[in-house]
Order: sequence, then C-alpha cells, then structure tokens
Amino acid sequence: MATAEHAVSMSQPRARSYGGIWSWVFTVDHKRIGVLYGVSAFLFFMIGGLEALLIRSQLAVANNTVVSPDTYNQLFTMHGTTMVFLAIMPLSVAFFNYIVPLQIGARDVAFRG
Repeated sequence: MATAEHAVSMSQPRARSYGGIWSWVFTVDHKRIGVLYGVSAFLFFMIGGLEALLIRSQLAVANNTVVSPDTYNQLFTMHGTTMVFLAIMPLSVAFFNYIVPLQIGARDVAFRG
C-alpha cells in the first residue's frame, strides 16, 4: 500500500498586498470601488459645473462675447454629455457598487484577477 510522503496543498496562491495608492488602484473591496466611482463622478460633476458657469456667463448679458457661438454650442453639448454620462451614471454605479454587495452579503467583488 502506498502512502503519501508530502501533503499536496490545493489552496489558492496568496494575493499580493499593495500599500498606499496602489491599494486603492488594485482593490477588490466593493466599498473602495464605490468610493472611487463616487470621487470620479464628483470630479466630473465639478467639470460640468464649470461648463455650466461658462454657459450662464454667456447668457448673463445680451450680445455677450465671453464665448463664440460655435464654442457656446460645443459647451452646451459637452455640458449635457459630461453631466449625464460622466457624472450622473457613475454616481449611480458608485451607489449600487457600494450598497448591493452589502445587501446580498458578498465579501469581495466577483471575478477578481
């Protein structure tokens, strides 16, 4: 009868731990990922607010020359795109990425690398 001399370990390899900013970049913690989405959404919200300020400053006085008509049209389009796709949608993703794993009892984000 054969006996095994060495026990074979079938455990997963240990994940490398990072420190500082890299711990935020390579995180699998759903709360940290939600915070990252929230911070980026807030930054784009500020950029969209600056675009809105330029639009409002153009409209403050009749025949104002803060921006040209072409630039005004571009700002108007960029403001809408920035607010919808780069601020509001990531903010909802941040909320859901933070809350849903807490509701279902998940420990980490699925499909980590």
